Amino acid sequence: MNVNTATDTEYGPLKTETIVRWDWQEGASTNTNLLWAYISLGGFTVGKTDSQFNQFTGYAGDVINDDVVYDGPYELNQLTYNYDAGNGFTAVISLEDSNSGVGATGANGEDSSDHYAPDVVAGVGYKAGAWAFKVVGGYDSIVEEGAVKARVDADFGAFSAFVMGGYNTDGNKLNKYAGSNGGGDAADIGWGDWAVWGGVGVPINEKLKWNLQLAYTDSKIFAATTNLKFNPVKNLLIEPEVSYTNWDSINQDQWAGILRFERSF
Repeated sequence: MNVNTATDTEYGPLKTETIVRWDWQEGASTNTNLLWAYISLGGFTVGKTDSQFNQFTGYAGDVINDDVVYDGPYELNQLTYNYDAGNGFTAVISLEDSNSGVGATGANGEDSSDHYAPDVVAGVGYKAGAWAFKVVGGYDSIVEEGAVKARVDADFGAFSAFVMGGYNTDGNKLNKYAGSNGGGDAADIGWGDWAVWGGVGVPINEKLKWNLQLAYTDSKIFAATTNLKFNPVKNLLIEPEVSYTNWDSINQDQWAGILRFERSF
């Protein structure tokens, strides 16, 4: 359930957004998760939402499983200021709660129970015509390391494309901004020193769009995801998606599939 509010004020729109999700699996109980709950006014945002390390760059592709190769933390408390000059230049600075979100207890098992310093994210971007460029950095105050991502987007009309690269300040460690989404034997395999993502989106007609995302890391993780976004009628999305991941260092691979039905109001 996604609830949005907006009110005009002398400082611009006063907005809130709240997202609550209920997840049910066969043989298990239903879990309730508060994904987002924040207030924004005049460029400032306070509350719980995804890290600006993800949001500012536009995540990692128009697919559901865009984070098979880890691209940053989600669902954490923050105090953020977004600046938009109105001429294509944008910037962000964010203080993010080191005790919330992925890696809150330290990505390498560090004890954060007595840790009060926030994590810090900062980024700048520029858009001119069909091209856009953004760069963002995040510092994990528990691990005392961080990561930088840079992304280029282009819209060619018949299709859009992006490429994004990430650099880990210490490839021998996981941190909140260069971590791991693996499970089992792959749980501790992060980027290494770097990661790269790329993708294309091709509108086939007014109701159908095809997307592809590819990703690869210095630690030899390869991920590929493709989907079709089909809108048979207004406000109804049907989205089949297939993903493949290979962890070369442990000789393990995995296929996954999702079929999403989404109704909007």
